[in-house]
Amino acid sequence: MMFGHRNGNGDRGGQGVPVEATRGLFWAWVANDLEELTTMGPWSRRHGSELASRLAGRLPGGAPRRVSGGLSERHVRVSISIMGCLMLALAERGRATGGRSRLYQVGLLGFGVHGFTHLLNSAVRRGYTPGVATAPTVVIPFSAWAVRELARNGVLRLDGRTITTALVGLPVTILGIHGLTARLVDPEDAPEDVAPGRTTPGERTTPGG
Repeated sequence: MMFGHRNGNGDRGGQGVPVEATRGLFWAWVANDLEELTTMGPWSRRHGSELASRLAGRLPGGAPRRVSGGLSERHVRVSISIMGCLMLALAERGRATGGRSRLYQVGLLGFGVHGFTHLLNSAVRRGYTPGVATAPTVVIPFSAWAVRELARNGVLRLDGRTITTALVGLPVTILGIHGLTARLVDPEDAPEDVAPGRTTPGERTTPGG
């Protein structure tokens, strides 16, 4: 389902979607995640036990246990880098298709929704959470403007499939990236992967053991 007007020659538009609405998705993400890059590590180390209880059963291996001590700066950098690659790919897909790409639009909607989750988290905690400063100043305004541009050019796919994928894909992507990062950064935190009777690389067997 498309929304918006037809252009002068009677065809559905898209040529008029400004590049700032497509490639801009990546740069708006950069603004938000520069804030998270500088605040997420220290903030998580102050609230590690709470994060671990929320992530228990959602991340693989010993990741929640490691999170209880907070996220290391390496974990933060790696997870943000992985997300950055994804956001860049979505933004470039949007640019290449004049904003028509459903994947790009899913990313755009998810990005906007995630801005509101920042506000909700801070409201619940009654204090600062990483990313909340740029949520109302960059994330939400950019997403709303880009959606309006897509609608104005008749290429917005505001249907159930796009909305559902954005809402479901947001938490799955975030948890998946943190889970992957935990395995890349601290693979030893997954003792469940060691088969019974075998030792981890750091263990030694005793004679007769």
